[in-house]
Amino acid sequence: MCHCTVARSSTSRIQVRFVVHSRSATERRSLRATVLTKLPLEKTLYIDKHLPLIEACRRGERKAQYEIYRLYSKSMYNVAVRIVNHVGEAEDVLQDAFLDAFQKIHDFRQTSTFGAWLKQIVVNRALNQLRNRKVQWVDIEEGYEICEEESYDEDRVNYDVQRVQHAIQQLPDGFRTVICLYLLEGYDHEEIAEVLGIAESTSRTQYIRAKKRLLEILGTMAR
Repeated sequence: MCHCTVARSSTSRIQVRFVVHSRSATERRSLRATVLTKLPLEKTLYIDKHLPLIEACRRGERKAQYEIYRLYSKSMYNVAVRIVNHVGEAEDVLQDAFLDAFQKIHDFRQTSTFGAWLKQIVVNRALNQLRNRKVQWVDIEEGYEICEEESYDEDRVNYDVQRVQHAIQQLPDGFRTVICLYLLEGYDHEEIAEVLGIAESTSRTQYIRAKKRLLEILGTMAR
């Protein structure tokens, strides 16, 4: 026999505790396994601080759309320009991304913050822009392994942010895209492979070579 109690934690999530009364330890383990397999997966909903504005945008209110643009345009432009490395193209990406966001805002389900949801749209738009350039991705040859151990000791080298950003701008498109997604936008290699339509090994190879080239550029800038 069992009964359950419901409690709200400090994180405002509902916790369900099953208290099992059974004479047999085997029966308790069996019941616990049955309960766990039948519990639905928990979905976390984010209460976005700009939710009233988002709701107003869903109603098509232009003033709310302008305010959302004002709040997010600078950071989203920075995302775009880091990827496409071109001011005019980044501005086009930004405008198209906001148009997409306002048209698809009913698809925002609060399973992430609005900023994260919007950034994904900006990244996708920026990557589409790169595809128009026919960017080539460096792959590894079959049976060839590239080692991450390089001759550079990154822990002993400090660079200011502006110098690093300037050096990243000098990388070829393929290198710059992967290193930006991995280092600056927080994507892992599996996610990068998915959004770029490449193998995960290609993403890793591209990142390793991009990092080596970036350190070389920073080395020449320090002279």
